[in-house]
Amino acid sequence: MNHRAGAWHAHAAMTEERHMAESVKKPAPPGFVVLQQTAPGQWRWLGEVRRRPGLTAQAARTQAILEATGGKAKAGETYAAVLRSEWLIAQKWGAPGA
Repeated sequence: MNHRAGAWHAHAAMTEERHMAESVKKPAPPGFVVLQQTAPGQWRWLGEVRRRPGLTAQAARTQAILEATGGKAKAGETYAAVLRSEWLIAQKWGAPGA
């Protein structure tokens, strides 16, 4: 193999490695799934909201609820802001022995 062909093969291999690295799915940024309780034991999905960096856990949950409701959440109403990662894990339940 001549020098030129060797250089081309090295370039092709590096390009392929770079493409594979770029195609690896990046993890989703931290966020919350926001729900509103509509009746005892019944919840309505309001949406997903990105977590605001720099806020405490409670402040971030409050901010997520306010964003999901367009600022219309009121005292006395029941909401839940669940970390998206926990929400996804909770859905992967499997029956024992399955």
